[in-house]
Amino acid sequence: MDALHFAFGIFGNATALFLFLAPLNTFKRIVKSKSTEQFSVIPYVKTLLNCLFSAWYGLPFVSEHNILVSTINGTGAGIEIIYVLIFIIYVGNKEKIRILELLTFVLSVFGFVVFGSLFALNGHGRKLFCGLAATIFSIIMYGSHLSIMRMVIKTKSVEFMPFLCGTSWFVFGLLGKDPFVAGAEWVCCALGMIQLILYTIYHNKGEQPQPAVVADVELGEAPALEKPSKSPNGNNDKGEPNKPAAVDVELGEASALEKPSKSPNGNNDKGKPNKPTVVDV
Repeated sequence: MDALHFAFGIFGNATALFLFLAPLNTFKRIVKSKSTEQFSVIPYVKTLLNCLFSAWYGLPFVSEHNILVSTINGTGAGIEIIYVLIFIIYVGNKEKIRILELLTFVLSVFGFVVFGSLFALNGHGRKLFCGLAATIFSIIMYGSHLSIMRMVIKTKSVEFMPFLCGTSWFVFGLLGKDPFVAGAEWVCCALGMIQLILYTIYHNKGEQPQPAVVADVELGEAPALEKPSKSPNGNNDKGEPNKPAAVDVELGEASALEKPSKSPNGNNDKGKPNKPTVVDV
């Protein structure tokens, strides 16, 4: 039983490390463009807080036989700190202050739990307090993925959907008879199944070729220019002479410029001299 318990812990470390490194392409894009674009730092801050609590809970003087929980969550905390620091470097000044305030709050909450469990509690009480804190913040972290699922359904694209895989840790918690490890990972397993269903439905939706559209530069539309139908005598369907169509550059629309009728003496129909037509470009 101990060997099986250890094996699931090792497998859980490997899969969790893969998930921690999954956003690397996102951060390569941020560093390359020197902008955080529309990406949010909130999921990474929540993951950082969860990793800190889980790493603390897995230490031997807090809970027994959970050192593998500490190793991977300690590694995850280091990775998430790097992600948050990248956000701080490339985000705007206003958002930078907000991220620093959020990070300060996260570290303050973690510090409160650490000092409270060390100096006010011991034995089973310490395990219960730290286990509840780790479970609550794990569920909060997994719940944050619901907003990403909503975006997947709305955009019909799975491009930025991270996957949750808590099966190995769920089994690890069951074999170790630890309700705090198994309880949080049960929620993770349920959300992971929903993600797999969404991926099956939408993974090909974003690859459909888009028809080529000629866009109007000024109005953002593609106006249809009607081609005048010609008759053998040069008139249109209404029996009127065809008018040349000129494109108004400023408005991006097709307008008809009427050619002034000339009389033999150079005057128009009203008996006044013809004025030259000026096209405003």
